[in-house]
Amino acid sequence: MYKPVISCFIACLLTLYSLSSKSESQLPSIGGSGYSVLSLQKEYQLGRAWVRMLRGSARIYEDAFVSQYIEDLTWSLVTHSQLTDRRLEILVLDNPSVNAFAVPGGVIGVHTGLLLTAKNEAQLASVLAHELAHLSQRHFAAQLEEQQRNRPFHLATILGSILLAAADPEAGIVGLQSSMAASAANKLAFSRQNEREADYIGMQTLTSSGYPPIAMANMFTELQKQARFSRVPPEFLLTHPVTQSRISDALNRAESIQGKTPRLNSIEFNLVKARIQANYSKDLPQLLKKYQETQKLGDNDSIRYAIAITAIKAKSYALAAQNINSFSPAFRSSLPGRLLQAELELAKEKYKKAVTQLEKLVRLYPGSHAVSYLYADALLRNNQPRQASRVYRQLIEHNPNDSRAWYLLAESYGLEGNIVGVHEARIEYFLLTANIDKALRQLDFALREKTLTSSEKARLEQRKEDALQIRESLKLDY
Repeated sequence: MYKPVISCFIACLLTLYSLSSKSESQLPSIGGSGYSVLSLQKEYQLGRAWVRMLRGSARIYEDAFVSQYIEDLTWSLVTHSQLTDRRLEILVLDNPSVNAFAVPGGVIGVHTGLLLTAKNEAQLASVLAHELAHLSQRHFAAQLEEQQRNRPFHLATILGSILLAAADPEAGIVGLQSSMAASAANKLAFSRQNEREADYIGMQTLTSSGYPPIAMANMFTELQKQARFSRVPPEFLLTHPVTQSRISDALNRAESIQGKTPRLNSIEFNLVKARIQANYSKDLPQLLKKYQETQKLGDNDSIRYAIAITAIKAKSYALAAQNINSFSPAFRSSLPGRLLQAELELAKEKYKKAVTQLEKLVRLYPGSHAVSYLYADALLRNNQPRQASRVYRQLIEHNPNDSRAWYLLAESYGLEGNIVGVHEARIEYFLLTANIDKALRQLDFALREKTLTSSEKARLEQRKEDALQIRESLKLDY
């Protein structure tokens, strides 16, 4: 149903953030905040409509430890950025291609492949800081205004390309390349200025956050390497082309910035990377062998964690326990160390023990959705769906747009026999993933329930009206 919308919406973020080949001597001007074509509120509404389609077409990475790390890292940068409208939605996509993107209205997407490519946290942070600069400088609105003056023919295509690429990398790349080929030469200078401005302001954010500015140039170099040795260039380069002159600009700018700090990594970056590598590995014994060879050269908590998480995936529980028991006392008592211990108990089907461990962590870290997701999973496995439903509801209170929590809440409601709850949770899941027809059908099913109270019926009738309004918003008529 939404394919026509997506196809006609395919050229809007490339032109936004794209196509640089030359550098200019002067620093870029700072983008203005007032645009007649697109208000801040309209930009926000556009982003929220688009992100519904993204959730419905792309796989969200389901490791809450990874997503919480990306959220925490992004917010640590936001506080040092020029972003004034901080109504953000941050998503980690289960996609091994190298990409990150910012969509007007505060939507930031990170592909898991980007975390595997970055050599350290500072490099990853440099990409996020660059995307935040695109948002703070409102490059989408600026490009829209520029294109309206020049009577363009394809503004809407780029957001659709990014949406398509998130769900199907090869098809998305074709769409992005087509959009690039369609861009007229007189658009290049404007796009190049956007990229340079995002580099400049992004580097300021990066440095203010305590990371060395050289990390941005180093990340550009890593992306160039990926392009040289890969049949298909990294998706990020199609929307953010990296040239040697751009790398030189970043190097020169980094040298001129005072107060550089050595902050490159947190241990969480290493842990997150190890989790993703274990999840994607097609040969876990070989990955374990590689880690064990590295361990011989220098043992530390990061490598022990990498071995343990990989061993859990490979069902080598004795090896996992051996490395967990070898953690330093400080790391063993830390949140990542204790979560991994609970993950091992879950893998061994020691559900009651895992629940006991996680109950303690919930009290110690009440705001951690990494803990909450694992705790709810343990409760379900331990045949405690009512308690799991409570945990999922708490996750939703913290983030009402968490489509995964709504999906799992429907499952736990089903196990506890809460039929109305199942209907309502499924409705919310379908609305958050742009499946409006399914949401309306679910509403009809729910309204036929004979046990509905008057308040439940009124709530469902209101949600039906909301669903129709959401359908209108998905037309992306801006």
